Amino acid sequence: MEKVVAIWSSVNWQNLLALAWFLICFRGYTHYAIHKTRTTASLASIMHLYRYDWMKRMLERDNRIADMSLIANLERSVSFFASSTMLIVAGILTLMGTSEKALNLLHDLPLVQPSTQAEVELKLLVMICLFVYAFFKFTWSLRQYGFCSVLIGGAPMPRDLSVSDKERQILAARAAKICSMAANNFNFGLRSYYFGLALLGWFISPWLLMFSATLVVYVLYQREFRSSTLQELVTSDPSRI
Repeated sequence: MEKVVAIWSSVNWQNLLALAWFLICFRGYTHYAIHKTRTTASLASIMHLYRYDWMKRMLERDNRIADMSLIANLERSVSFFASSTMLIVAGILTLMGTSEKALNLLHDLPLVQPSTQAEVELKLLVMICLFVYAFFKFTWSLRQYGFCSVLIGGAPMPRDLSVSDKERQILAARAAKICSMAANNFNFGLRSYYFGLALLGWFISPWLLMFSATLVVYVLYQREFRSSTLQELVTSDPSRI
């Protein structure tokens, strides 16, 4: 704790300003995207509708091997990023143990603003926190996909007359919601990777971090609310094919 306090006390105002702006971009965009999705078409909201259609059609099939295979494929993608995140965290922890060598390496690079060892350690600590956050999001996404697998496995068969149409619709909506929650947590983890790339600019200059974080927000917004993929998902018309 004393070392953390010492690090904070020795960081200049430019780095503190850059860190504050980074946190505003990271947390602010997350809250903005969540609230905007409720009233505006986005990749998250449109894909939820497709997942609901998927679950309704799943209830009409006797054989659900393909559905379980799709869930398993999604789990593999999340598992890959979760494993990669742990390797990244381990690498950063190793680098923190040799922060003095990292500082000497940075001083030898062109265009790099001079930093103290405490500032380098702060930057590495922020990166660790970011990727630990991503790891928790990826692992929670894995568990939620597992819950979705249970719902599919326990879904009634089409010929089961003891289950009403309303109950089937409720089950489809519940399974689609859990699947969308898993996808959203996976998306939060991926966003951490985007912002992790922005953090790399901090080792060059705090102003570059502020620019990079702003650029990441712009890219994320364009992809989630203005991308051609979203437009195609919204306006897809079979008659145009």
